[in-house]
Amino acid sequence: MVPKPDLSKVKQIIPPLSGHLHKGQAGRIGIIGGSEEYTGAPYFSGISSMKLGADLCHVFCEPTAATAIKSYSPDLIVHPYMQTSPQSDISSKDAADRISSVFSRLHVLVVGPGLSRDELMQDTARRLIHNAKQKDMAIVVDADGLFLVQHHPETVQGYKKAILTPNVVEFSRLCEAMKVDTKDKDDRKLAQRLSHALGGVTVVQKGEMDIIANERNVFISDTNGGLKRMGGQGDILSGTIATFLAWGKAYQDGVWKHDNAIHPDDIPLYAAWSACNIVRESSRRAFEKYGRAVLTSHMLEEIGPSYSLFTKDRLP
Repeated sequence: MVPKPDLSKVKQIIPPLSGHLHKGQAGRIGIIGGSEEYTGAPYFSGISSMKLGADLCHVFCEPTAATAIKSYSPDLIVHPYMQTSPQSDISSKDAADRISSVFSRLHVLVVGPGLSRDELMQDTARRLIHNAKQKDMAIVVDADGLFLVQHHPETVQGYKKAILTPNVVEFSRLCEAMKVDTKDKDDRKLAQRLSHALGGVTVVQKGEMDIIANERNVFISDTNGGLKRMGGQGDILSGTIATFLAWGKAYQDGVWKHDNAIHPDDIPLYAAWSACNIVRESSRRAFEKYGRAVLTSHMLEEIGPSYSLFTKDRLP
């Protein structure tokens, strides 16, 4: 029997709407991604984090992607510091050092949206994950960030503040890389085995239902979603997870009064489960309005109402 998450605990993570809080205390997010071919992914991830309630979002991208991402929204702070192999004489260490200098202003790092598989971009991301771990930052790894983990699992192995968000294909490749036995078709057990193989990171196995697992617990998000799968929905999920993780950081730091009901090791689990529910509901609402014509961008305006429905008796 899969335990049902306690929604009252989730509500404790959410910061109150209060004039006593100042800019940044409700979440400062960093997105590592955005290449010449992929500019939408970091935008979806970043703007979703803010639509849910984060105060600030920084996007660290490749220079040719920066102008496009800036044009999508003035709400995102865009840094064109990432570099691709053919056009740069800047080393991955130099790029990572420059980006890491901003980490003191961030709570959470999202690695992967639109990153590409360029060797220099991948190596820079690997260094950035290492530097974020040194700063004890929560990390969400998605998309081409999972390609990095597949080939360099030691990058996140044993780091319990990391959340991986693989789709079906990415999950299979990670299991193969970590030699996880997939003969048992119980997906709930497989997600937990992958978490164990990776040293206790939280795994979000996306699919018909989302399975969220760490070594100790498995949660299920089976809220009805939309019936059309568009590129970018996973990016929205990575951004919303990041906001919940940022709120979890403020919760741990005692930014507002609460009863310390959630163990720090369980914050990633609750953050991922909450985000999955909100994103699935956003997808359902957007599809209900637009049907086959639905776009990922339509989901953005549904994040706020979906949050309100999810929390029910809390102000949005």
